[in-house]
Amino acid sequence: MKRGFKTEAERIGTELRGELGLDESGKLDPLELAEHLAIPVYTIHQASKALPGSSFYHYFSMVDQDSFSAVTIFCGSKRFIVHNEHHHPNRQASNLTHEISHTVLEHEPTPVAHANGHRYWNGDVEDEATWLGAVLLVPREGALAMLKTDWTISEMAEHFGVSESLCRWRITQCGVDKQVERWRRYR
Repeated sequence: MKRGFKTEAERIGTELRGELGLDESGKLDPLELAEHLAIPVYTIHQASKALPGSSFYHYFSMVDQDSFSAVTIFCGSKRFIVHNEHHHPNRQASNLTHEISHTVLEHEPTPVAHANGHRYWNGDVEDEATWLGAVLLVPREGALAMLKTDWTISEMAEHFGVSESLCRWRITQCGVDKQVERWRRYR
């Protein structure tokens, strides 16, 4: 990620959460954020209705649920998100905030696949969206306050509506765990 991106993401996350009336410990609803940003969100079932005769819904809901999480689709200057409603709600939250982050960060649209059929992947862009998505779901200051008052990772994850692995990753990546260790040592 480019220099200063993580600090900028924290600012963006705080600003967006504030626009929704959330403080640092409030639980973010990704669908409310998408609505606030005027980004339409559809489930794969809803999207499949626009593709009559396709096996899109059947494949991603019955055959291979894990192969599709979410995607941002561009129609001219408009964007919308299609997500897999068959994933666990915590994973859906992560998928949606990741896709919303692409829009917030004004990432350029890319093709799904190269001419040779291989998936197009820009690691830097995906890393940025992953980081901002986690910032939105698990705010640094909220995580810090919770850890200082002895919340467990499990309790925090449940509170924020995320997986324990995402919660743990966020706490470790933003240094909250080390900050709390030092705080406990010197209090």
